[in-house]
Parts: sequence; structure tokens; C-alpha cells
Amino acid sequence: MSENYKRPSWDEYFLEIMDTVAKRASCDRGRSGCVIVKDNRILATGYVGAPAGVKSCDDAGHEMHTVIHSDGTQTQHCIRTAHNEQNAIVHAARTGVALLGGTMYCYMTPCYACAKMIINSGIVRVVAKKDYHAGERSKEIFKEAGVKYELINNEVEKYTNQ
Repeated sequence: MSENYKRPSWDEYFLEIMDTVAKRASCDRGRSGCVIVKDNRILATGYVGAPAGVKSCDDAGHEMHTVIHSDGTQTQHCIRTAHNEQNAIVHAARTGVALLGGTMYCYMTPCYACAKMIINSGIVRVVAKKDYHAGERSKEIFKEAGVKYELINNEVEKYTNQ
């Protein structure tokens, strides 16, 4: 074996798997995925995608909605798909896999709705590769709920038509 080989840490390993899972995503605005693990074993994966049996953004186009924020700014959001975090949690529930005490590796800071699902599923640690422009509230409730949140890269994910 090469002397220069550096075995990845568990976090690096699961983040690489998360990147592979993201390749299945079916919305070009947010091709992201996540992996939920416990005791260094994968419990569930999820990627951005439409509900089973429903046309995806890649097939039918985006279903864009405008959100007007309290400061008057507006952002565009595609609502055709479920988020990767939602799909992973739902997959675990559908197959009877408990997430209590698990770690979630995700592409970016989860949105507020996903953060609430993460907390209620019993996940105790979230590792995000990038930040999300609207992720501040998620970080606040993770802290309040005692969920350990770690951001790998301070880069904020950018979308077209944000």
C-alpha cells in the first residue's frame, strides 16, 4: 500500500457517500442528497426528488412559488420535490428504521421545515457540507433542541432564480 494514502475520516467517508446519493436527485436546482448513520453504519439515504410515481422537475419542469419574506425580499422556490432530508427520514419510517441517536450528513444546512423533522426524528448530530441562505432559524432550533450542528464549508449554496 502507498505510504501517501490517507484513509478518510468517518465524516469524510459519509460526505463522499452523500455526494454519490445526490447524483440520483431529480431537480436541477438542488441536486443534493443526505445520509443518516449510527455507529458508523448507514441507516437511510435520501435525495431531492418528487414523490414516488409522480413526475419530477427533470421530467415536467419546476413548480416555482414566490415567497415574500418579512423584510420584503422575495425568493423563488421549487416545491415539486421533497427535500433530501425529508426523503431520508420518510424512507427510514417506511422501512421501520429508528433514527434515534443518529447523525445526518447533508449537502447544505437544512431548511427550517427539515430541521424540525430532524429534531423530531431523534437525530442528534447534523453535518452540512455547505451553508443555506435561509438556514439561520434552523441553526437556532438545533441549538435549542440540543442537536449538534457542524458546518464543513462556510460557502453559501447559490441557486438560479433564488
